[in-house]
Amino acid sequence: MTTNQVLIGVGLTLVLAVGSQILAGRLRIPALIVLLPVGFAAGALVDELDPQRLLGPAFSPLVSLAVAVILYDAGLGLDLRRLKGHTRRVVVRLIWVGALITWVLGTLLAVPLLGMDRRAALMLGAILVVSGPTVVGPLLGFVRPKERLQHILVWEGSLIDPVGGILGALVFHLVSASTQRHVGSGAVEFIASVGVGLAGGVAGAGLLWVLLRGLRLGEILGTTAQLAAVIAVAAFCDVVREDSGLIAAVMMGLAVANLPQFDVPARRPFFETLVSLILGLLFISISATVTPQSLRHVVLPALGLTAVLVLLVRPLVAFVSTLGTDLTRGERGFIGWMAPRGIVAAATASTFSATLVAKGIGGASKILPATFVVIVATVTLYGLTASAVARRLGVVRPSRSRPLLVGGEPWVVDLAMALRTAGLEVLMWAGPDRQRERIGRAGLELAPGELLAAATGEEAEVEGITAVFFLTAEDDFNVLAATVLRGSIEGSVHRVGSPRESLGVVTPFTGGEILFGAELTGAALTRRYEEGASIVTRPADRAAPADWDLLFLVRGDGRLTPVTEASRPLPRPGDVAVLLTPAAAGGRSAHLAAGP
Repeated sequence: MTTNQVLIGVGLTLVLAVGSQILAGRLRIPALIVLLPVGFAAGALVDELDPQRLLGPAFSPLVSLAVAVILYDAGLGLDLRRLKGHTRRVVVRLIWVGALITWVLGTLLAVPLLGMDRRAALMLGAILVVSGPTVVGPLLGFVRPKERLQHILVWEGSLIDPVGGILGALVFHLVSASTQRHVGSGAVEFIASVGVGLAGGVAGAGLLWVLLRGLRLGEILGTTAQLAAVIAVAAFCDVVREDSGLIAAVMMGLAVANLPQFDVPARRPFFETLVSLILGLLFISISATVTPQSLRHVVLPALGLTAVLVLLVRPLVAFVSTLGTDLTRGERGFIGWMAPRGIVAAATASTFSATLVAKGIGGASKILPATFVVIVATVTLYGLTASAVARRLGVVRPSRSRPLLVGGEPWVVDLAMALRTAGLEVLMWAGPDRQRERIGRAGLELAPGELLAAATGEEAEVEGITAVFFLTAEDDFNVLAATVLRGSIEGSVHRVGSPRESLGVVTPFTGGEILFGAELTGAALTRRYEEGASIVTRPADRAAPADWDLLFLVRGDGRLTPVTEASRPLPRPGDVAVLLTPAAAGGRSAHLAAGP
């Protein structure tokens, strides 16, 4: 290819990857539903988009290293403290029992449905074992299942990818050797690959400790050092044993996220942005290699294979994996309805199928298009039905907001009581003993743990918090804690405003989501409360006096919408307004005001 063609291909791939993700975000659907058909259509229309022509033999190793970065990021989100009891038992079974059942049944089905040679069917069955956090995570974020259920599926998706990648590499070598090796030697090779991956993970964790703690690198250098370490370790492991770098990457992420020796904020926006970009580029590139001609005789058989995987194989895996555990029937049912295929399946199929075709193995040319169809079909099916299935099975977290109010001033306690009167389950946290005693006397729930745990969201996530409001009298703490926590929880993070003439260390120089407007700062609220103001609730469709200030709206479905400097929500029928009265209105004891 000429230089101009390479430039066109690279630029177009980047534009399509980002544009597809923007469109998916606007449509509120998983990005994969847009990325795959866009890449397929663009690849059929534009020759410059073919990654094999753009990158040549470098394409496969680059894909492997990109997947390693994705799995490292997935490892950063895995908390070992939550992998215990029945949850751990289910995850372990989903990995080894689920992989074995899916591989065997996928192989047996591929032979008659796709007309494959048994060796090609073995390869396809191994490829379809994987699921992946890159597709499971966004789907679960949209569905919002119960926390234990979400943890199980995220752990499965994150761990099955490296296991499936190594299984795929092992089967590829066995098939390439015309199955002259015995099962015993294959098992030894699998264990050797896992051993190399684990050893690489330990070495990589040590390297990261030196970089992050020994050298005490700053945020920018520390983040780029993580990226360089993951790529270097994964590349070295892949040289020793193919695809063992995937296990090393996950192990490194687990170490940084769970070992107290690190104690660093490992998941930075840089990694989130990088992983999102990598995913878009990979899916566009890989789907561009699938031609319309290759799909001509594969679509219907592959859809039949998908139907059996979804309706028979996955429910069987879920039944066996949850047998004898305390999971409810609804939780077991939802596990049986969540097994989308993702980037590792696409990458493995793209990497191995061409070589098997060159070796003349019957049906090998169908591996990539069949995998493409299964990915598109499973992501689309689960993406469109998972929410309805979760609601039907009763495994969705309550939609009502559960705010965490940080602070123990009298007006904050009364605000919490007003929100509880409006029907919300409120959690509070405060540092000083007198404030904690005040919260206890009011009968409000006090969050456990230390201040840092509450501020960084570790306890908040356990408690199912949907929004956090920093309302302490310390303006600098409110700013810093809100900055640390923002982006770490699913819900919003707000803080009370500070006076414009504030002499805080960071407060005057920091923006963010500020509550209530410029005049209702924390100091102003405290002063007005001392002068006799009160916080009351009343139906939002009843007009409030002009000198009453709207603080929150509790929507009819239980969602909490705050008033901020940037926006003032409009009330709707069924909403409850939380208001601050002027001092003349008196009375703090009644939290449901009769109103005029």
